[in-house]
Amino acid sequence: MTVIHMVLFKFRADVSDSHKEEFVTELQKLKHLPCVMNSRLVVGGPSITDPIQRSQGFQYVLLSYHKDRQAFAEYQASDEHHRVTSKYLWPFKEDVIRFDFEVDGEDDGAILPIQSLVDI
Repeated sequence: MTVIHMVLFKFRADVSDSHKEEFVTELQKLKHLPCVMNSRLVVGGPSITDPIQRSQGFQYVLLSYHKDRQAFAEYQASDEHHRVTSKYLWPFKEDVIRFDFEVDGEDDGAILPIQSLVDI
């Protein structure tokens, strides 16, 4: 079963836009990890939710696809993932929401990354 990994990010108010842009750039590089299924990893933001209050202050989202739980575990444990989160996220975050779920092969094509989120 395909694992879909979704994370919403909210940065502290004192975090610069340039830092957020660098974070997004570094996150996007994770799509090249072999444990990311067919390089299906997108990062979107900042939020365009209207009214903005509905996004509850979350500014960015990551959506990635993994062949199975083992591939997802490899992604989470990778040096690259650890480098990005420890250097660009954890010291600067206000809040993070993570939601992971599985879909069978028939459904994984129904949940496609939104093309407009590919390039910020």
